[in-house]
Amino acid sequence: MIGHKRIPSREGGVEIVVDEISTRLTERGYHVDAYNRSGYHVSGKEFDEKRGKIYNGIRLITIPTFKSSSLNAIVYALLATIRVLFGQYGIIHYHAEGSCVMLGIPKFFGKHVVATIHGLDWQRAKWGNFASRVLKYGEKQAAKKADAIIVLSRNVQEYFKDQYNRETIFIPNGIDKPCLKENREILKCFGLRKNDYILFLARLVPEKGAHYLIEAYRELKTEKKLVIAGGDSHASEYMERIYQSVKENNNIIMTGFVQGRILEELYSNAYVFVQPSDIEGMAMTLLEAMSYGNCCLVSNIPENIEVVEDKAMSFQKGDVADLKEKLQYLLENESVVRNYKEKSSAFICGKYNWEDVVDRTVQAYFGNAGEGK
Repeated sequence: MIGHKRIPSREGGVEIVVDEISTRLTERGYHVDAYNRSGYHVSGKEFDEKRGKIYNGIRLITIPTFKSSSLNAIVYALLATIRVLFGQYGIIHYHAEGSCVMLGIPKFFGKHVVATIHGLDWQRAKWGNFASRVLKYGEKQAAKKADAIIVLSRNVQEYFKDQYNRETIFIPNGIDKPCLKENREILKCFGLRKNDYILFLARLVPEKGAHYLIEAYRELKTEKKLVIAGGDSHASEYMERIYQSVKENNNIIMTGFVQGRILEELYSNAYVFVQPSDIEGMAMTLLEAMSYGNCCLVSNIPENIEVVEDKAMSFQKGDVADLKEKLQYLLENESVVRNYKEKSSAFICGKYNWEDVVDRTVQAYFGNAGEGK
C-alpha cells in the first residue's frame, strides 16, 4: 500500500480506507506491507517512527521525506516505489492521484499495479498550479498504465470513461455500525450536551467548506453551538483565517483534530451534521455521521448525493444563503431532524460494508471483477 500518510491514523479518508482494507486482507491470510510517510501528524505532533513495526498484522515501513508540504508527498512516493521494486509483491496498490505519479516505474519492471482514485485531487483549491499539474499527471499515469483502477463514486467513473476512455471498477468505501457514546468527555472538555450543537468534522482546507458553514451560522437564529472539529498536517493561511474569523464568537467551538472517545461522542450527540464540501471522493466522515444516526445536511455535489440518496437534506454547493435557509429549517423542525435520524444508520450500514469492499478489492487484484461493474 502506497499513497496514504500513515496508519494507524485518522488524518484523512485515505488513511481510514487503507487501514480498513489492509487489516481485513491480513485476516484473510494475505501479507500486506503499508508504506507510511514520515512527517507531521494532523494533530501537530511529529509521527513517532518507533510506535511499532506491525499493526493488525500489517507490516509498517516508514519512508523518510522532506517536511515541506510541497515536496514530502512526491519524494515519499518515489522512495517507496524504489523500495517496492526489491520486494516480492504480487500487487502494488497506489492510493490517490499524487502517488500515482510513480506508478509507471513498477509497471515498467513488470509489476502488477492497481490504483485507487479517492477523488480528483488536482481540482482541490489548496493546490497551486504546479501541484495541480503534478496531480493531473498522476491521474494520467493511472489511466494509461494501471492494471486496474478503483474509483469510489459513479461520477469519477464517468469522468475516467469520458476523459480517457478508460473503464474502472466502482468500489465505494465501507462502514461498520458503531456504539453510541454518552457526552462524558465533550461535556467536560467543551461543555457540549446532547443535541446542543451543529457538527462539522473535516480537515481545515478550502474545499471542505468550513467557511461557508461559519458564515451561514452567523446568520442563524439559534442558541445551539457550532463545533468545528479538524485540523491540517501543515499550518496554512486558510486554517489561520478560520481561527481568526471565530475567535470572538463563544458559540463556535474549535476542537482541533479529534479521535477516539471524543470523536465518537461528537458523532453520537450532534443535533445536525453538516458536510459543505465543494469537492469529495467519498467522504468517510459522512458515512460515519450517518452510521451514528445523525441528521445530515450536505452540499449537493454528486459524490454526496450518491451516498445519502433521500436520507439526508442537501443545499446548493457554495451557496451560503441556501445553507443558512436549510439549517434554519432543521433548527425549527425537530420532528424532521428526528425522522432523518431514525433512518440514517440502518440505511448507510445496509448500503456499505467493509467485507464487501474487501471481496471486490481482491477480485480487482486478481482480475475476476469485470471493469465497469
